[in-house]
Amino acid sequence: MSPRTTPADGGVVLGVDVGGTVVKAALFGPDGTAVATTRRPTGAHRGPEAVVETLLDVVSESQAAAERRGTPVRAVGVASCGIVDERAGVGVFSAAFGWRDVPLRRLVAERAGVPVALGHDVRAGGVAEARLGAGRGHEVFLFVPIGTGVGAAVMIGGRPFGGAHRQAGELGHLVVRPGGEACGCGQLGCVSTVVGGPAVLRHYRELAAIRNGTAGTAGPADAAGVAALAREGDPDAVRVWSEVVDVLAESLAVAVTLFDPSAIVLGGGLAGAVELLFDPLRERLAARLAFQVMPEVRPAELAYEAGCLGAGLLARDLLDPAAGRTAQDP
Repeated sequence: MSPRTTPADGGVVLGVDVGGTVVKAALFGPDGTAVATTRRPTGAHRGPEAVVETLLDVVSESQAAAERRGTPVRAVGVASCGIVDERAGVGVFSAAFGWRDVPLRRLVAERAGVPVALGHDVRAGGVAEARLGAGRGHEVFLFVPIGTGVGAAVMIGGRPFGGAHRQAGELGHLVVRPGGEACGCGQLGCVSTVVGGPAVLRHYRELAAIRNGTAGTAGPADAAGVAALAREGDPDAVRVWSEVVDVLAESLAVAVTLFDPSAIVLGGGLAGAVELLFDPLRERLAARLAFQVMPEVRPAELAYEAGCLGAGLLARDLLDPAAGRTAQDP
């Protein structure tokens, strides 16, 4: 976000990332720097309406914070997980929240009273990586964040390819283990049932319980903890992590065959385990390719900021459409 896109009165834009477990928001100044940030649990355990209320409350609180700074919010960008129709402004479906056909753009606009852009969280993150991060210089690349689930943004010329129904890139719902565990989408054996953070922790605990003869929850608290144990040589963690890498390589081989990217940019929590993930993944992905050109596999540069920053870019584009047409394009 460059200074030339800033309103004359010094207003800021608000970027909100509605993830599977946390709503993150940031106020962005004229140079793209976050001047204030907010994090709050989605409250998804209380139902889809609670998630919407959390989102609206975060928007209101962020606007109030901006007003106290004397820099009013001039536009809001919301990036949500699930299936998102950016053009209609609707959250079509979210396995994480259980919502269907929620008019997110209208609801946020009514609360905020300013222009609102709605985007898919992964595609918005892809926009941020394309303009400001690891995707720079790549005409075609995949942005693949690994968190609660697994998503992908197919980036072409700096813009995300959404598909005919704005559902392209749902890598986490590619079935790789037919008849496997149930996924929130209704299918069995999706990528996210193996590679997603909760799945990694669950599988480790299941193996540890079998080994120890107990069903307790002692041990690592999250997938990052499982990765740490794998680094130390814990046999159950090593086994789980190997399955993660295998399934990720298998699904990415499909994506490489379909889209021929020059780079795959991995982000999210599990991508932080660089030495455990990237070298084995490169080797196993290369082993699955025949005629396909092996893409560069590299870590995202914007880490957890990609979704918020991408949402902020979408908001900024509402104020200066020439700055970059992204997921709001037809």
